[in-house]
Amino acid sequence: MLWPINNSKERIHQPNESVMLSRQEVKAIESWISQMGKFQFYKTAGQNMSTARRTLKFKYKIIGHGFNRVVYDLNNGYILKVAFSEVGLISNANEAYIYNNCNEKVKKYLCPVKEYGTGWIIMKKVDTNVPFAIKEYTKLFKLELNFLWCGIIPIDLRLDNVGYNGNDEMVVIDYGLFTMDLKSPVLRWFV
Repeated sequence: MLWPINNSKERIHQPNESVMLSRQEVKAIESWISQMGKFQFYKTAGQNMSTARRTLKFKYKIIGHGFNRVVYDLNNGYILKVAFSEVGLISNANEAYIYNNCNEKVKKYLCPVKEYGTGWIIMKKVDTNVPFAIKEYTKLFKLELNFLWCGIIPIDLRLDNVGYNGNDEMVVIDYGLFTMDLKSPVLRWFV
């Protein structure tokens, strides 16, 4: 389920329509999502990612993956995240919802969402070379307090999930497990 984007400052896209992806690419994602359950028997995220890559056959370079999504570089300053699990579907929808509905004070700390559809999301590409240093953990802790202060529970906030924007400010690149609602489907995975 995708939550609607209701922030009038952001362009609202109809589900599964894209300015940045071709219709063929969106159809490939739709096909992948419809078949995704068949591939859930794999035991590792790497196996799920490999199956998604072979099935989607995108021309884009894979620049990473987590347990639930694969990330492609669109070579235009943006990245594409495609789900390969139910949690990945929820995470993509959740990032779109949070980015477009959060308090403006913390929005600058979130990687911008360009567009999204069922099973996919396009976000700004940011520098992910974050050193594992004490000062970075201090920034991360302050970031966590900012989110909490603005009503966002930053589940899974860690250095692996942050990067730096063009102004050399720390931003969260993976906030799919954050929540603004204690009834969120994200929380059912942790309770």
